[in-house]
Amino acid sequence: MPRPVKCRRVEFFPENTYFMPLGKRKCEVEEITLKIEELEAMRLKDIEGLSQEECAERMQVSRQTFQNVIGSARKKVAIALTQGNAIHISGGNYTSGLCQFKCLNCGEVYDLNYEHDKHTCPSCGSKEVVCEKKRRLCHR
Repeated sequence: MPRPVKCRRVEFFPENTYFMPLGKRKCEVEEITLKIEELEAMRLKDIEGLSQEECAERMQVSRQTFQNVIGSARKKVAIALTQGNAIHISGGNYTSGLCQFKCLNCGEVYDLNYEHDKHTCPSCGSKEVVCEKKRRLCHR
């Protein structure tokens, strides 16, 4: 039985998720799906200029896994550009690092970046907040 795929941490979600060669109709081109974590790997390495080790750390994966993800991403983009295929950014195995928190005082439920944001309710300023997923999935 194969090992389960570990979720990769992603910080960036694109507004535009579909790219097509100019002058071709959608029915005329093949579509290549670029996973969200593959885009994140290219963003960290090629745009932010981080080392492979730093990228792997940010995505919370091993260096080898990072190398596999970015290799797959680059191959897909190269094929799309050279063969005139469309690129659809979608799917994958990723997590955003955002948790939903609930204020115990006012009942407000909101998203929070667990590692960067403070644990205070944005509505009432109370410090009595709990992770909404605490009983089910959240391990923080």
